[in-house]
Amino acid sequence: MTILPPTAPELDANRAMALARETLDIEAAALLGLKQHIGPDFVQAVRLMLAVKGRVVVTGMGKSGHIGRKIAATLASTGTPAMFVHPGEASHGDLGMIKPVDVVLAISNSGESEELVAILPMIKRLGAPLVAMTGQAGSSLARHADLFLNSSVAKEACPLNLAPTASTTAQLALGDALAVALLDARGFKAEDFARSHPGGALGRKLLTLVSDVMRSGDQVPRVGLQASFSELMREMSAKGLGASAVVDASGQVQGIFTDGDLRRLIEKGTDLRSSTAQQVMRPQPATIHRDALAVDAVELMEQRRITSVLVLDAEGKLCGALNSNDLMRAKVI
Repeated sequence: MTILPPTAPELDANRAMALARETLDIEAAALLGLKQHIGPDFVQAVRLMLAVKGRVVVTGMGKSGHIGRKIAATLASTGTPAMFVHPGEASHGDLGMIKPVDVVLAISNSGESEELVAILPMIKRLGAPLVAMTGQAGSSLARHADLFLNSSVAKEACPLNLAPTASTTAQLALGDALAVALLDARGFKAEDFARSHPGGALGRKLLTLVSDVMRSGDQVPRVGLQASFSELMREMSAKGLGASAVVDASGQVQGIFTDGDLRRLIEKGTDLRSSTAQQVMRPQPATIHRDALAVDAVELMEQRRITSVLVLDAEGKLCGALNSNDLMRAKVI
């Protein structure tokens, strides 16, 4: 017997677009409506979370739980220690994760989620401050809470007014409002954000040092001032940087010679066979300190329109070199 696949219902394109626009209108109105609910309890919630000695423990069931996970992640990445605890699992042992030094942020649109309401008495007994984010001021959650964040919406975007849509958008936005107020109060900066995002683009830009990506030791092409032109070329070819530093006896950089310099001298018809490194080098080359940010090296290369730069140590001596390929491999550019 052949089993035929179910036939998809025919889509009314105009109705789909109309519903999409209406959904956005409803959710935008829900967000704007939240502004009137921002008041003393919001400020006090920020104060509690700012002073928390433990963590902000976010909990919620169902769709509110999904929103709670995101809020916890946003708080944690912006300087406020936070974690998510599932209320159902809390009743079976995970309640031990919550300590009196924590602040609990409980999320439920109805304020009556069975699994959440069940653990409220235990949270109160622990002595951890309880902040309720709910759309119902008279709910069990709101009545048990020390602070009430009103996330009520006029209606859901769902045509049946059943599926959590506008209400979860409101919860998410209110959580973002808490995170933004907290990061501002903490004086949280881009550098702090980068420390909690070391694998991201911002982390690489703000945390990667020149010393992390530079070539060092025998990988750094260098010759002395009196090195012959053939020695200079052998060093450049062996190290593959497309350039070589020219240093004095103490290791101080005196100049640089690059592939571009070679082309220009050949075009001029210069006899290079008897030349020394000192005679063909370009003095005062671009240099950067080993402890500088790698993005500073990128900026220097862009400003000078060059593809490689020499790296100096604290005594001003040559200790490394890098080019644009090194920075690209490190994903700094």
